[in-house]
Amino acid sequence: MSLNTMKKIAVIALLSGAGGLFGSASAHVVLEYQVAPAGAGYKATFKVGHGCGASPTRQIAVDIPAGMRGARPMPKPGWTLDVQREKLAQPYTSHGRSITEDVVRVTWTAKTPDDMLQSAHYDEFALVAQAPEQAGTVYWPVRQVCAEGKNDWTEVPKAGQKLSDLKSPAAALEILPTGGAAAHHH
Repeated sequence: MSLNTMKKIAVIALLSGAGGLFGSASAHVVLEYQVAPAGAGYKATFKVGHGCGASPTRQIAVDIPAGMRGARPMPKPGWTLDVQREKLAQPYTSHGRSITEDVVRVTWTAKTPDDMLQSAHYDEFALVAQAPEQAGTVYWPVRQVCAEGKNDWTEVPKAGQKLSDLKSPAAALEILPTGGAAAHHH
């Protein structure tokens, strides 16, 4: 990766992080860092800023976008973790092994009512994965289930539509071209 590409990624990451913090973070589930280099390891941190009205969040389910590989979630104290895997239509090779199935959904569920994320509080849910090799935008549908009610952050913009036009947008990640030969990624 060239120095200019790394600088561009750093600037965009800072700007998108600030935009997410001050823009839609209080209204939607968004990613802390909204850009990543193609083919690189990426830590997806989903920022949850509220429940369903006054009702606390008891579950967060994240669908892994096509092209993101090897998702591994971070456990949270007080929450159970469920990792759903499916067979791949197109297997790939990683570290000399053929990968024939991969993670398609990660779900965190509060163990008790006391563990639920109160609507007046903020929390983060994280996982790591390898970004696709191709530049473009990937969308992470997130389902937020509360003690009463739910929010499905699953809308993806159609051609000519902006993410900000949507009522319940999926979290968006911009994959940037690397500009050179790929290095060894994790």
